[in-house]
Amino acid sequence: MEIGHNVMHGQWDWMRDEKIHSTTWEWDSVAPAEQWKHLHNYVHHTFTNVLGKDDDLGFGLVRIAPEQEWHPFFLAQPVYALLLQMFFEYGVAVADLELDKVLAGEDDRAETRRKLTAIRGKIARQWGKDYVGFPLLTGRRFGYTLAANATANIARNLWASTIIYCGHFPDGAEVFPESWLDEETKGEWYVRQLLGTANISGGRLFHIMTGNLSHQIEHHLFPDLPSNRYAELAPRVRALCEKYDLPYSTGGLTKQIGSTWSKIFRHALPPKKTGTSHLSRPANLDESGTTAPRDLTRAVSSIGRAADS
Repeated sequence: MEIGHNVMHGQWDWMRDEKIHSTTWEWDSVAPAEQWKHLHNYVHHTFTNVLGKDDDLGFGLVRIAPEQEWHPFFLAQPVYALLLQMFFEYGVAVADLELDKVLAGEDDRAETRRKLTAIRGKIARQWGKDYVGFPLLTGRRFGYTLAANATANIARNLWASTIIYCGHFPDGAEVFPESWLDEETKGEWYVRQLLGTANISGGRLFHIMTGNLSHQIEHHLFPDLPSNRYAELAPRVRALCEKYDLPYSTGGLTKQIGSTWSKIFRHALPPKKTGTSHLSRPANLDESGTTAPRDLTRAVSSIGRAADS
């Protein structure tokens, strides 16, 4: 999943190798690549953590911020969140269907049927490989192979979803009202990426095991940059945050998991008082909302140009 995520962002398109090109890659997961690219590359990275726009924000099942409207459904969200982790590839597969619109009858039925057909085809292919084809090749050990493949898929889902949860849900990752998007400048887009994501600190092997998505902040600033460059850019991005008095949310895996699950349990309960989003623009921007973002845009762009070279 982590390799597929990076490939389908186009991080390796410059190699012109069709085996790892974003237009030809189909990952070893039940989610159709084309649907994922629309949901993730376009929707999530354009509208990162904007309430009502970013479907990755809690994946429609989990309330992770007080600005999200509470419903009794969320009381059981610790259970939903864990089940989503165990079967994460299926959650990813149906995410682009926009199930809220489907249930409300507001979707394009023909488009929904087309997407469902693609999802069913991908599930059939994966199940045929993991739970029929390969187990049959092992003869009498069919049951053992099937159980091993199921265990491997669940382990993969738990690991990948943990890294994603810890990159978007822990304390320090902000959410934004739709009004933030009104006349949003490029600099303010960078600010939103910085404020809406979090990193996981660790050693080189740990970062390799996460597909370098432990550097979620750098990934959101440079989504199509080869992920192995993120560790190199991280100190420069952190220095920019210090210069502009912006938070750089990071912590070890244990800390970020604890912070994430604390939010999941905390926001499962009804709020003590109804509130709206507290965030409109960072207080340290000038009154026009242009000077600091423009400087930040130039600074971040210079890091990107240096990385490209």
